[in-house]
Amino acid sequence: MAKKEEFVKDIADIDEDFAKWYTDIVIKADLADYADTKGCIAIKPYGFAIWENIKDIADKLFKETGIKNVYFPLLIPESLLQKEKDHVEGFAPEVAFVTEAGGEKLDEKLCIRPTSETVFSTLYSKWLKSWRDLPMEYNQWCSVLRWEKETRPFLRSREFLWQEGHTIHETKEEAMKRTLKMLEIYASIVEDYLAIPVLRGKKTEKEKFSGAEETYTIETLTRDGRALQSGTSHYFGQNFTKPFEVKFQNRDGNEEYAYQTSWGISTRLIGALIMAHGDNRGLKIPPKVAPIQVRIIPIAMHKEGVLEKVHELKTRLQKDFRVEVDDRDNVTPGFKFNDCELKGIPLRIEMGPRDIENNECILVRRDTIEKITVKLDNINEEVKNILEDIQNNMFNICKQRLQEKTQIAKTMEEFEEKINTNQGYIKAMWCGNVECEDKIKERTNAHSRCIPFEQETLSDTCVCCGKKAKYMVVWGRQY
Repeated sequence: MAKKEEFVKDIADIDEDFAKWYTDIVIKADLADYADTKGCIAIKPYGFAIWENIKDIADKLFKETGIKNVYFPLLIPESLLQKEKDHVEGFAPEVAFVTEAGGEKLDEKLCIRPTSETVFSTLYSKWLKSWRDLPMEYNQWCSVLRWEKETRPFLRSREFLWQEGHTIHETKEEAMKRTLKMLEIYASIVEDYLAIPVLRGKKTEKEKFSGAEETYTIETLTRDGRALQSGTSHYFGQNFTKPFEVKFQNRDGNEEYAYQTSWGISTRLIGALIMAHGDNRGLKIPPKVAPIQVRIIPIAMHKEGVLEKVHELKTRLQKDFRVEVDDRDNVTPGFKFNDCELKGIPLRIEMGPRDIENNECILVRRDTIEKITVKLDNINEEVKNILEDIQNNMFNICKQRLQEKTQIAKTMEEFEEKINTNQGYIKAMWCGNVECEDKIKERTNAHSRCIPFEQETLSDTCVCCGKKAKYMVVWGRQY
């Protein structure tokens, strides 16, 4: 393979400085830029197009299960936030307030939405009367603000885009069913569309969402072996409905409190995509979410008939795919090839006078850099098959990495040695005590990622204290 600098300049080597490589890619691939507001980013058209594709997929899947979209206020009175004690304590360090408006001090501080459980609960209490009104299953696409101390584009910024679903139900069973249903939808989005395998499970008591009875998560693994919480679904029970008086007349004519859920994914998924698939040439975007699935690059486009044939090909392909032609006349074909690879476009087509004469073109895959010469007669079918293969191959590469970076530890010495030599997931038994959870983090800088749904008995004793184990937990360092 040729040296990296022949392809992309001014980008850190992925194996030498992964964190810098990541931020370099975000900027150089034109996904986003740093804004003047500290800790915030401006998402550029190419980055936003990826988010729009994820959003459209998710929105369709939500609506197929009966979810309806709404929009609720950005500003939340402080008194509402104070109603649920655990919730406000959990978010207090991240909350920003508006204290002055119109040149005057406000009578009550207004919280800039970090999440919307409180405002949804307040309005549900007004709207809910009878069991016949249930379920209320709403979602909003919006931005939220959390005053993070350390930020990184897409992964952790102060303002970010997300969706937050909030539902209330007649029974605990219905609410739990919705909670787990949303987790499976999230897993499908990440695995089937972003081509990243996920780990499903329940968060420990220490790591669960503030105010939740149970938090369920999908976790993904980056190329350098760190974990990313990529989607969460929360079962609240009646923790919010009681303080907010969200109650209804049940089927027996008695008053009862509703059961509640919330769930969300965010633009962090763009960060997950970059960190799972990228390489020293730049991004690799799975075809299903790629803003441009195919880019056609004319060769010797100054020659008669080349541009006309290239645009004819675009017309044929755009019936089935997201296609563009790179007909810039101020850069070389080599520059265009590099730009294609930097931006992670799944498939590029090269077409010049000789190709036109032979009724063919050259297809170049981004995942393998393989060149394939094909006839133009069945070009749409050829492109379809190759894009499907790219999608599957990208998933399989990540799955293999996940397997290689998932290890078992039965002692703390083994835990430390393995996470330091092959950073990734560590499967280990746990007694259930937070003291051991804290000690593992202190010694290894690894957090509990989740208690997987599929439990394994690796030993009878806790990896930390040696007492009787309750769960098999997956641990990992995080971004």
